[in-house]
Formats: sequence, C-alpha cells, structure tokens
Amino acid sequence: MDTTALITKFKTTRNATEEICKPLEIEDYSVQPIVDVSPPKWHLAHSTWFFEQFVLKAFKKGYTVFNDDFAYLFNSYYNNAGERVLRPNRGLMTRPTVKEVYAYRKFVTQNVIDLLTENSSEVLLELLEIGINHEQQHQELLAYDIKYILGHQPTFPKYDAHFVLSEAQEKQEFISIEEGVYEIGHKRNDFCFDNELGVHKVYIHPFEISNQLITNKAYLEFIEAGGYQDFNLWHAEGWDFINNNNIKAPLYWHFTKGKWHYYNCNGLEAIKLNEPVMHISYYEAFAFAEWKGMRLPTEFEWEVASSKFNWGALWEWTASAYQPYPNFTKADGALGEYNGKFMIGLQVLRGASIATAKNHSRHTYRNFFHPSLQWMFSGIRLVK
Repeated sequence: MDTTALITKFKTTRNATEEICKPLEIEDYSVQPIVDVSPPKWHLAHSTWFFEQFVLKAFKKGYTVFNDDFAYLFNSYYNNAGERVLRPNRGLMTRPTVKEVYAYRKFVTQNVIDLLTENSSEVLLELLEIGINHEQQHQELLAYDIKYILGHQPTFPKYDAHFVLSEAQEKQEFISIEEGVYEIGHKRNDFCFDNELGVHKVYIHPFEISNQLITNKAYLEFIEAGGYQDFNLWHAEGWDFINNNNIKAPLYWHFTKGKWHYYNCNGLEAIKLNEPVMHISYYEAFAFAEWKGMRLPTEFEWEVASSKFNWGALWEWTASAYQPYPNFTKADGALGEYNGKFMIGLQVLRGASIATAKNHSRHTYRNFFHPSLQWMFSGIRLVK
C-alpha cells in the first residue's frame, strides 16, 4: 500500500464527513427521533473514536486519549472494546458539545497523520483502510439520518441538493440471463469487507431482470389499486407491521392539497413520477412484486446480472437473507464484530445509492437491513 496515497484518502474522507454536516444548524446535531437514527454529532464522534481505538491506542507509543469518557459515549456495538451508551440513548447526550466533538476530530486526525510518518507497517495500513471505509459508511448513514431529522420537522426545511435523484432516461426492458454456474464474491486484490468473501459458485436458473428501477408512477399505481389494503400481497409479518404502524405509502410521502408530495433535500415537493421510488421497506418491495406478478432478484442473480444495467441510484432489495458465504471467517477481537454477528434476521440489498462513497459501489458489496426499515435510500428492481 502507498502510504502517501492512503494519507490523502484519509484526509479527504475526514473532510467529506464534515462537509455533509455543514448545512446543519447547531440544534440539528444532537437529535435522535427514533432508535434507528443516530444524531449527527454521534456519527462525527464515533467515526473518530474508531481511529483512536483501533489505530492510535494500538500503534502510537505514548498516546493519551482525548477524553477518557469518549470510549463509553461513542462506541457503537463493539462488546470487545468495552461498555457503551445504549443506542436508544444517543440523543440524550447534549454533552460533549459539538465544538468539543470537532476538536476531538481534529486531534485524532492529526495524531493519525503523525503516526503514519513514523510507522507504515502493513498491519497499520490495513487497519487505517478499514477505518476509512468505516467512516465512508457513516457518511451514508449521516445522509439518511439528517434527512429523517429534517424530514420530520413541521416546516420540512431544506438541507442541500446533494442527495437528490434523477428521473429515468431509458425505456424499461428486461434483460435475459442464461442459466449456469457462476462465481460469486470479491475476487480482486483491492479492499472489500469480510462479508464479500469467500468466493464460491452458485447455480442460477434462467431469468429476466429489469434494466430500470420501479418509478414513483408505477408505485403510485400500486397504492391507488389498494396494494396496502390487500393482505394477499404481503408476508404475514409485513402485513402486521404496516397495519400496526399505519403505513400506507413510502417514507416521506404526504397526501396534501389533493395530491401526493414527498420530502427530499429540497424540502416538500410534488412527486416526480419518473424518479425511482425511494424509501421502500423489504415488506413493501415484496408486496409490490407480488402485485406485478413478478419477484425480487436473489443477491446472486443481482450480482451476475449487474454488469448489464446501470445501478447506483438506490440500494436494491433482494430476496436473499443475510447469511455468511462458504468459508466466511471473522477477524479476532472487536473487528470480528463488524459484520458477522448481524447475519440473522436481515435482508440483503445490492448496488449503491446517491449517498454511497464511490469506492463502495462494487458488484460484490453486500448491504443489509431489517425488512421493516424505510429510512435508508432503497428501491425496487424486478425479475420475471
């Protein structure tokens, strides 16, 4: 690994996180409306603690932590790294202040840069690369969380035009994929997460996959046809969930003044019919596919076909449960908790979104969320 290039990437990543927060007011930084949404201040601090915990404390001789309380306040789920504030309580922390958190970021960033001028061991550089990719994941989560925080305010304030979709330009077609045995998993020598390994073969039956994501127009037809009232379309768990939570449309959709609007980063606007439908749960994606007489692709079908269509606007739900690949192995200690312990009860999404870091947009990347969640940038691609 090139140390100079990695230092540049590290600096760029640290700056990019702070750029995402620039449009915020100070009052926005500590808000946690629901358990799935973490305050922006917490993201800024947690991604910093990651470097302090796994890079500086392990490799920098004589390093003194910025604040003894921060490991407890800003650890996320790493049991091997010690006790922590529970996730639902992140929004209770008005202290430390935002000013202190930015000072913490500056302190840790400079210490990491100083360390790399002294030590360029392969193990250190690999850990730094994991930290960079970890922070880039939090940049996307920041986009989700900021949108949720602002999108649930009574006045629907504008954030920034950065995370806005484009309307579909191509005509919808279905691409045929031949049956056969295909290799799945990350094969290159560049960075990937452990859940993209090991490489293995799967048998794929012939199928056809859409070259386009489902649009707002198509999804609106589902709503108007009574899709949210027809239990035959839904998994039992999904049917219970939408009824218990009174869900009748994608997240951020509002029927007002006689028509549908949605909140995006420009504020509340009339729905653009040709944009991909966004903020869809797996429950909804499955029900829509049932209504269309089609289905969602498996994650293996998606990976095999993904070189034949454009993707990257939204994460795409698949029909695959999040499970380990053959020969999957976890690292020792806290970093082994990164992906492996979540391989139960979650659904795989493939592709990328308008908020995904560019180097994360690869054919083998496996995202994963609970089937009920809508707040991430998620959409639908169908198979027949």
